[in-house]
Amino acid sequence: MTKKILVVEDQEDIGSLIKLNLESLGFAATHVANGNDGWEQAASNQYDLIVLDIMLPGMDGLEICKALRGKNIYTPILMLTARKSEIDRVLGLEMGADDYLTKPFSVIELQARVKALLRRVELLAQQQDEKDEDDLLEFSGLTIHKSKREVRIGERNIALTMKEFDLLLYLAVYPGKVFTREQLLNAVWGYQHNGYEHTVNSHINRLRAKIEEDPNKPKWVLTVWGVGYKFNDE
Repeated sequence: MTKKILVVEDQEDIGSLIKLNLESLGFAATHVANGNDGWEQAASNQYDLIVLDIMLPGMDGLEICKALRGKNIYTPILMLTARKSEIDRVLGLEMGADDYLTKPFSVIELQARVKALLRRVELLAQQQDEKDEDDLLEFSGLTIHKSKREVRIGERNIALTMKEFDLLLYLAVYPGKVFTREQLLNAVWGYQHNGYEHTVNSHINRLRAKIEEDPNKPKWVLTVWGVGYKFNDE
């Protein structure tokens, strides 16, 4: 089935170029030029990926991303930004974006990121089916409901972003196995890139703040000093 991609970009030349190059890969691409139309399209239609500019007339990209995640719409989002400060990139990731590109970017890099995100979604779904037929992962006090994408501590529901959930699930499927930051980047985000390790660190910290009784003395997501992280297998 042809993958459907929504492009939300107010610069007509850039939006048309992205649409053209996505279509050259065999995808069905829809381009809208303002945030309000982007929100309506993303919230009311089913897409396999959203390419989302941050600076938009109407709702900006961060608002759209936050609103989609708030409605439990977990379509992968590739954010575009002309800003170069790290804080803007981190904000996008914290709102639930899956990856970002800083303008100007090459067509080859855009295509590679899009294909990597789509491939990651397919592989995660495949791994979920193959690695564990049970829909529930249950530990002492912690339950992960995979198909519902729900996490409970005792009787309390824990609200996680898409990437926080994917990161926790990936670690929990392999309790006791130690993963480097680079391995987690490749497994959860779908790409490897020097300098992105802080993305894993920040997501681990936010995940611990939500699931650990004492984030400074974690019970579930453990640091293996000098190597990376693992899920507690005791």
